[in-house]
Amino acid sequence: MIPFFNFIGTFYFPFYSNFMFKKIDSSDITFFKSLMGDRCFIDKENLEKYGHDETEDLVYLPEIVLKPQTVEEVSTIMRYAFENSIVVTPSGARTGLSGGSLPIQKGIALSMEKFNKIINIDEDNHQVVTEPGVITQELQDAVKAKGLFYPPDPASKGSCFIGGNVSENSGGPKAVKYGVTKDYVLNLEVVLPNGEIIWTGANVLKNATGYNLTQLIIGSEGTLAIITKIVLRLIPHPTLDLLMLVPFFDAKKACEAVAAIFKAGITPSGLEFMERDALIFTQKFMNDTSVKIDEKHQAHLLIEVDGFDNEVLMKECEKIMLVLDEFQTDEVLFAEDQAQKDNLWKLRRKVGEAVKSQSIYKEEDTVVPRFELPKLLDHVKRIGANYGFKSVCYGHAGDGNLHINILKGELSDDQWDNELPKAIRELFTEVVKLGGTISGEHGIGLVQKQYIDIAFNETGLNLMREIKKVFDPKGILNPGKIFEN
Repeated sequence: MIPFFNFIGTFYFPFYSNFMFKKIDSSDITFFKSLMGDRCFIDKENLEKYGHDETEDLVYLPEIVLKPQTVEEVSTIMRYAFENSIVVTPSGARTGLSGGSLPIQKGIALSMEKFNKIINIDEDNHQVVTEPGVITQELQDAVKAKGLFYPPDPASKGSCFIGGNVSENSGGPKAVKYGVTKDYVLNLEVVLPNGEIIWTGANVLKNATGYNLTQLIIGSEGTLAIITKIVLRLIPHPTLDLLMLVPFFDAKKACEAVAAIFKAGITPSGLEFMERDALIFTQKFMNDTSVKIDEKHQAHLLIEVDGFDNEVLMKECEKIMLVLDEFQTDEVLFAEDQAQKDNLWKLRRKVGEAVKSQSIYKEEDTVVPRFELPKLLDHVKRIGANYGFKSVCYGHAGDGNLHINILKGELSDDQWDNELPKAIRELFTEVVKLGGTISGEHGIGLVQKQYIDIAFNETGLNLMREIKKVFDPKGILNPGKIFEN
C-alpha cells in the first residue's frame, strides 16, 4: 500500500485514515544518538544493509538503524516513537521470505541483533530462557549439550534468529513429528508500541488464565509488539536416527506415498519432498554428485525416523519399505553414517538457494492436508502450463507444506508483473478449496498481503485489524504488513 505525503513532511497511511506518520528529522536523530551512542546509524551502507531481507530483490531503506541491547532501551525507543508518531520496523537476521522486516514506510529499523544471549537453560524443568537475537542453531546446539532438544529447524537455522522464528511461527523438517515454534513457546517478554513492558503468559506447561496473549504474538510478524525475551519448553534429545532417500519415477506417486506412510501408523521425524529439478539444481549449486539421479527419476522423498531404540527404528523403516512397495520407486539409499546423513540434509536445506540461483523467482509457501498433496501438485503444474511459467516444488511433505518456486525464465516483464499475480491467486484459491492456506511458515508480510482475502473473509480480517489497533492504536509498528488496508 502506498502512502501519500502532505506539505509538512508527514505521510498518511490509509489503514489509519485519521493518523499521520512523521519523517525523522535532526531533533529525532539527536535524541537517538544521545540514547544509543555508536549503536545509532544513518550512513548509506547500514541503511542499505537493513533495507532488505531474502524476499526476492526488494529493498526499502529506513531513515535510521537502531541497535538496542536492553529492554529499557527498547522501551524508551518505542515510547519516543509512539509519542512522535514515528514508524518502527523490527529487524532480526533478515532471512525472511515474505518481506516482513522490510521498512517500507522508512522510519526506524530496530535491529534486535544485540539481544544475543541465552539467559538460562533449566535442565530440571526442560526450559530455556533466551533473547531473540540468538541464532536458532546455536540455541539448539547449546541445549543439545545438556541432552535437550528444541525441534523447530527452518532451512536458515544457521543464520536466522529465534525471535524471527517466533514472529513467523517457523517450522522446518522436524515439524511433522514435533510441531512448529508455537508448540514450544511458553512465555514472552514484549515491549508494546507505546513502550510498556509486559510478560504475555507464565513459565508453565498448562495455562488457562485469560486470553492467550503468547500465542497471539507468535506469528504476528512484528506488527503487535517487540519481543525481548522468550521462554521455550524443551524435550529430551533423541539419541538415534535413520535416514533414507527414496527415488520415484512419478512425482505424484511420491506425494501419494506421504499419506500412506502415516496411514500405516508411522510418524517420521522428517519427510521431505523434492522434485527432480530441485535436486538437480542443488547438486549443481553445491558441486555435489554424491546422489545418482537417473533420467527417469521425477522426485525424491527424504525420510527420517528418530528415537531412543534402534530396534524400534529398524522396524519403522521396514514398515516404510513395505508401504513404498506399493508405489513406483527405484533403489532406496540408506545413509550409512553421520557424514552421509549430514550431506543428504545439506542437499535438502540448500534447495531454496539453489533454485533461486537459476532465475528471478517468486516463492509460494502453500500448505494443505497431506492427503491432498497430489492434487496440489497437479494444480501447480496445470496452472503453470496455462500461464507459461516453470515451477520447482519441494518442501515439508509430511505436514503438507509445499514450497513452490516460480521461475521467471522466458516470461516477459508484462507476464511476470501482470499475469503471474492472476496465476498465484488462482493457485491459492485451489489451495484453500483443498482445506489448506496460503502460508505454512513464511508468513504474509508484504508480498502475500494482496492474497489474504482468499484465506479469510472480511469478518475475519476485520477482527485482526481491530486486534492490531488495540495493540498499536497509532499504527507505528511495522505498518503495511499482512493487510492490504
